[in-house]
Amino acid sequence: MNDDKVRLGVIGCGGFGLFALQHFTQIPDVELVGMAGTHREAAYAAARRYGVPDIVDVEKLVAQNDVDVIYISTPPFLHHQQAAAALRHGKHVLVEKPLAMNLQQADEMLALAREKDRFCVANLMQRYNPLYEKIGTLIREKILGELLHAYFENYAADEGLAPEHWFWDPEKSGGIFIEHGVHFFDMFAGWLGEGNVVAAQRTIRPTTGVEEQVQCTVRYGPTVLVNYYHGFTQPNRMDRQEMRFLFERGDVTLHEWIPTRVRIHAIADEKGTRDLCELFPGVALDVRQWYHGAERSAKARHQSLDVYQQLDLRYGDETFKMHNYGLILRNLFADQIAWTKDHSRQRKITEENGRTSLATALEATRLARQETPTPNR
Repeated sequence: MNDDKVRLGVIGCGGFGLFALQHFTQIPDVELVGMAGTHREAAYAAARRYGVPDIVDVEKLVAQNDVDVIYISTPPFLHHQQAAAALRHGKHVLVEKPLAMNLQQADEMLALAREKDRFCVANLMQRYNPLYEKIGTLIREKILGELLHAYFENYAADEGLAPEHWFWDPEKSGGIFIEHGVHFFDMFAGWLGEGNVVAAQRTIRPTTGVEEQVQCTVRYGPTVLVNYYHGFTQPNRMDRQEMRFLFERGDVTLHEWIPTRVRIHAIADEKGTRDLCELFPGVALDVRQWYHGAERSAKARHQSLDVYQQLDLRYGDETFKMHNYGLILRNLFADQIAWTKDHSRQRKITEENGRTSLATALEATRLARQETPTPNR
């Protein structure tokens, strides 16, 4: 990248790979120059979209002198092998989540990245969502008091995941926590610090024997418990997600797995109301109830509260979900590219995010499989 051009090669390019590439290549001076590792029609369509003349072998792509960064969009069981090959040839690596299938693989990849002075990050793009920072501010500044509890409920679709799809094979995907849950383990670690998995369960689909639902509880610090549920059971049109935070003075709900809208139900004094409106500019605010005189006095958790009003606030617009998704992807890739020019830059996502989120997912998976009842128990 000596001439400020960023030459990008991609390994694996299905529907999501093409979506990501169309955003990465909007960043100034980023150019897709090569494609490898897949021969599906979606990959040939992507090659035609970018004028890439041929889909080559992985070994050839990672050895090309005109490639600076390799983007890996293949199933998880291939991530370690392909990323390690790219790193050994001195390429930077952006790999779809999870970073790897186990910590030994992850540690080898990160050691290679340090040795070659290259980035090797998992696409944990949630921290680049503007709403991520706003929720972080709510927690840090205690605008609604202390965070007490949270949950993430993921009612995901499996309509596009045929029984033979690699997603259902734990040898290829790692299972739901590893293939998908790492996104949300990373989000909460950013807000609350590293957590410890204290319980986990899963259910097996009776008809096919695949793992279709998982849930776990992670403790952050001494008091905050967060519950995670992922179920791949819904038709596409019913795919939906919800994340909720319980604070001392209200609750905050985020909708969709890439949140674009927030709902807040809370009590607040005058300053608290102002702080919320400043944090969420343009928020729609409805007052449920005003409090006057002695009514302003309330108690919770053996503490006295001064309450001015009870509020409902609505912020954001789900109409632009895909626009927001694209912006997040561009911001993540631009952040990594900027680091290559200035290593003092503090990236929102580093190599350690991929490893830490994987470690949490592995522990949740271990506990869930250990707990699974035998068929006739």
